Amino acid sequence: MITKDDIDQAARRTAGLIRKTPVMAADRDEATGQVWFKCEFMQHTGTFKARGALNRILASKERGELRADVGVVVASGGNAGLANAYAAAQLGVPATVFVPEAAPAVKVHKLKAIGATVVQGGAEYAAAYQAAVAHAAKTGAVYCHAYDQREIAAGAGTVGSELLEQLPDVDTILVAVEPATAPTLHAALAAGEPVDVAVSGVAADSLGARRIGDIGFSVAVRCGVESVLVSDEQIVAARSALWNDYRIGVEHGAAAAYAALAAGAYVPRQDERVAVILCGANTDPATL
Repeated sequence: MITKDDIDQAARRTAGLIRKTPVMAADRDEATGQVWFKCEFMQHTGTFKARGALNRILASKERGELRADVGVVVASGGNAGLANAYAAAQLGVPATVFVPEAAPAVKVHKLKAIGATVVQGGAEYAAAYQAAVAHAAKTGAVYCHAYDQREIAAGAGTVGSELLEQLPDVDTILVAVEPATAPTLHAALAAGEPVDVAVSGVAADSLGARRIGDIGFSVAVRCGVESVLVSDEQIVAARSALWNDYRIGVEHGAAAAYAALAAGAYVPRQDERVAVILCGANTDPATL
């Protein structure tokens, strides 16, 4: 179980290494009321995942598990790989990143630029995950899960604690709203447990995990998290609106959260204060 103490410890451990990203007020709209954007796309590597990666690798170093010769390994469609490669570089150890064949070229290029060893293979994240686990077992590298590890999740949770410091009277936080073509949490909540789902669509590179992690599912159930689904068309429209209206360039996975508001999949109550976490910017600007 992830607790506030875990998140507070992660915040202390990563202090000075993580950017405190700004919050900005969106233009007020009669339909949505007052909305704020948590600009986490301005985080190191352009994604919130730097928080969890640094927490995981620093904690591994504290326990004496981190070896200078083999470093860390992660399976990722891109963002978790970038985050862990960056964190490993900060600590001076190597990183090996297994990515699906469909990983965006912009993310693969960034991974190599950071200095990571990139191994591509398989059509989906699941194949990269299996290869990364095997690599960790063979080499002794510290395995960093893209999302389902206590220290990874606690580090990611510092986005929330930071936001609450900046906007203490927020009522609702929208984050990582699910595409209808990758309803991982939605299906798990309906089934009462994590289940495998088919994944596809414009945001599959970052929201394309076939099964929700046990940690994420337990938190969702315990805290009453709701799943909202949006279509690919709504995600594309929201991403375009963020660029056209605010000159904010984010990837499709980050735009999915805003799509819930823009398309009316989530309708705030009157005077409800809503924050939208824009969690990643690793995208090809030519497609904006």
